[in-house]
Amino acid sequence: MARMVAERSDTIAPLAEVFREHGYEGASLALISKATGLGKGSLYHFFPLGKEEMVQAVLAEIERWFEDAVYSPLRNGSDANAAIGEMLDSTDRYFKSGERVCLVGALAVSNTRDLFAKAIRGYFATWIDALQSALVRRGMEAEQSRILAEEAVLSIQGAIVLSRAMDDPTVFQRAINQLRGRLIAY
Repeated sequence: MARMVAERSDTIAPLAEVFREHGYEGASLALISKATGLGKGSLYHFFPLGKEEMVQAVLAEIERWFEDAVYSPLRNGSDANAAIGEMLDSTDRYFKSGERVCLVGALAVSNTRDLFAKAIRGYFATWIDALQSALVRRGMEAEQSRILAEEAVLSIQGAIVLSRAMDDPTVFQRAINQLRGRLIAY
């Protein structure tokens, strides 16, 4: 029997995990219903436009989390090195040391990328811009800081993929530790 959910926001975390595990195309209403505990009618009550609206809601929540935990501290932190260190710590926790799929990254390489292109582009561009701003505040030249910020996000995303592919979270942890040395020790 389906359970009652008090608010739409209560569905976001289970929806995110379904889309991470099964992708957009593989996330059937049956899987979504099972994960959220909601019947089809309740799901459409919260998300009248269906799966696309569900993913948009999940992406908005991911954007909020990263804004609070990563982007804003990188842009506004008084100690750029501390903000970069916290970015790495928060990223490690968020991606469960490489054991959690990056939904935004997964959508970026899927055949449904165009449905979510603005959110995907924004996630990566905002992360790179925020990290670049911390590196510049710390005294690094703008062009060099841009390249290093791009390389850092690339390393994190690649480490997630490789950790999952190899079923070895130490790959992700090594990447985080290497970034810590490259970004903070500069």
